[in-house]
Amino acid sequence: MTALYEAHALGLVRLAVIMTGDQGSAEDIVQDAFLGLYRRWDRLAGLAHPLPYLRASVLNGCRTALRRRSRADQRLHCLGEVPSESAEARALLSEEQQSVARAIRDLPDRQREALVLRYYLDLSEADTAKAMRVSRGTVKSATSRALAAIGRRLEEGPS
Repeated sequence: MTALYEAHALGLVRLAVIMTGDQGSAEDIVQDAFLGLYRRWDRLAGLAHPLPYLRASVLNGCRTALRRRSRADQRLHCLGEVPSESAEARALLSEEQQSVARAIRDLPDRQREALVLRYYLDLSEADTAKAMRVSRGTVKSATSRALAAIGRRLEEGPS
């Protein structure tokens, strides 16, 4: 378990940061995924490759975090407050990178997941489909729609 953590935790945190846009949440999500694997280790001992299980767990954790954030953002908007990125996150990215990151964050969940898994983690369509628990056709269409949406968003310029 320790070797698995050392080999893959950083990559999973990066995945979660891209999905959620928040380092602290990403680290918590990955820790929860490894804790879940540890708790189920005796039942999953026959699992030849636990990394896909961990990826799926991280994606599920990201979905949950984003749903919670969306509900919290809706409450803040009702109160007239607008949530924003941290100063650290803005400082680390160039304006162009910020535009791309915003465009990715604004994608629907499925499209964002497909795009990140395919192009950031460089997974095959089959592995992406397995991680997302969808068909390969869904991965293809979600990826295509995501790329088209990002292209349109970047052509429009900053919002």
